[in-house]
Amino acid sequence: MAKPLADTSLEDYRRIVDINQVSVFLGIKAVVASMKKAKNGSIVNISSINGLVGGAIGYTDTKFAVRGMTKAAALELSPLGIRVNSVHPGVIETPMIMQDDTKAAVEEFAKQIPLRRIAKPEEISNLVLFLASDDSSYSTGAEFIADGGVTAQ
Repeated sequence: MAKPLADTSLEDYRRIVDINQVSVFLGIKAVVASMKKAKNGSIVNISSINGLVGGAIGYTDTKFAVRGMTKAAALELSPLGIRVNSVHPGVIETPMIMQDDTKAAVEEFAKQIPLRRIAKPEEISNLVLFLASDDSSYSTGAEFIADGGVTAQ
């Protein structure tokens, strides 16, 4: 659960940074050598619509960082044949958010989404599969938004 800035400890903040930001750096770093050797590859980083618009401290800034890392890595790695893109999902129907204590709030929020629903997990995974495939061979450093129109408002 997001805490107000004044209530967020440095330990809490660093934990979010490790999970959402450092993990993406480590993921990119882990695959570069093998992709460089193959002279081909596609890295797909998962951010959030909160990497595009404001939100909770910690979460939002780390998701903005994923955007920056994606663009920096795309510029550095594209001469090696490696593409790097980011996906920015909105609310996704997962067991975590569809629990009894959150389900009603999620359903109410869905009424404000232009498509009037939240995403199914496979809608996001299909986008990731497209970006990982050769069908997206001319896309790098790009941001792909899958939010039902939330950020278009």
